[in-house]
Amino acid sequence: MVVNNPNNWHWVDKNCLQWSNDYFKEKLTNLTVSEGKYTCTIDEVSSVEGDVDVSQRKGKVISLFDIRIVLRFQAKIDKEPVSGSITIPELAFDSDSDGLQFDISIYNEHSGNTEISSFIKKALLPKLRDILMQFGPDLIETNSKDIQLPSDNVNSTFTKANQEASVHHKEEAPVKASSTATATATAKQTVPAKSTSQPKAAASSSIPKYNTSTLHLEPTFNTTAEQLYITLLEESRIAAWTRAYPFIERFPPSEGSTFKFFGGSVSGKFLKLVHNERIVQLWRLDDWKEGHFAELDIQIVQGQSETKLVVKFTGIPIGEEDRVKGNFEEMYVRAIKIIFGFGAVL
Repeated sequence: MVVNNPNNWHWVDKNCLQWSNDYFKEKLTNLTVSEGKYTCTIDEVSSVEGDVDVSQRKGKVISLFDIRIVLRFQAKIDKEPVSGSITIPELAFDSDSDGLQFDISIYNEHSGNTEISSFIKKALLPKLRDILMQFGPDLIETNSKDIQLPSDNVNSTFTKANQEASVHHKEEAPVKASSTATATATAKQTVPAKSTSQPKAAASSSIPKYNTSTLHLEPTFNTTAEQLYITLLEESRIAAWTRAYPFIERFPPSEGSTFKFFGGSVSGKFLKLVHNERIVQLWRLDDWKEGHFAELDIQIVQGQSETKLVVKFTGIPIGEEDRVKGNFEEMYVRAIKIIFGFGAVL
């Protein structure tokens, strides 16, 4: 028991974003469907972003959540590999199964593999709906134990009756959707989210850490993977799209080397470099707490007519998500498209 709340009277909140991230990794990673020449497996929960909170007062437990989930999949049509992502833009405490939306993105899309989308919709999405709808009840069932005293330890007749009625309701009522378990929720709250991950460089440090979240983007460019890789790492090209001379090793930079862009407003270190395919780096804005880095993982996926960047930030301080997203879309994506003519600018 982690609370001191006599008779379960006071309002107690528990931030469950980290628990939610772990929950979906356990339930969804390696989820596989197969039929004939088609196979599809969820190989990664790329991000879980938003607010997840379980609250208790006067013996009643409610959940309030509103999250965005991005999954990565690996599939095959016969022996041809296909990869991509599935985004659930919103899973909320009042969502119902039929109202869930799934956005399917195929990374190396061409005329021969687009049919995988139909298979995913037919075979995988029903399984995803079932798991997503079970999230709300499981959220309350597991996390209420940390914010509520057992009814045997409650002396108040009022709160004890509420608590026992809640237990009886959970045992008797069939679970149709997350809204069933959260029917007492009347409004959403903004709750500081707990870290879904800590960047590698800060994991063993005594430096104060932020509560953090993740960010997933998939901008596309009308150019090749090779040209994008050079544009993101070569000194003269970086100077063009950042409009400031960068501090970076001569191309190609080495893993472990450091960089500074935009006059030092952005800095970091390269963790992994795979030629024309992937760039993983520690990344920070200069006004973040000293020593705090997010991890920026950029996968470069070339298709027939365009190249997609699968961008995943991990460890962004809570409250900085919109700023990081806006800056990346404006100062990286839009600037590169304008300077080098790599696609339409919206």
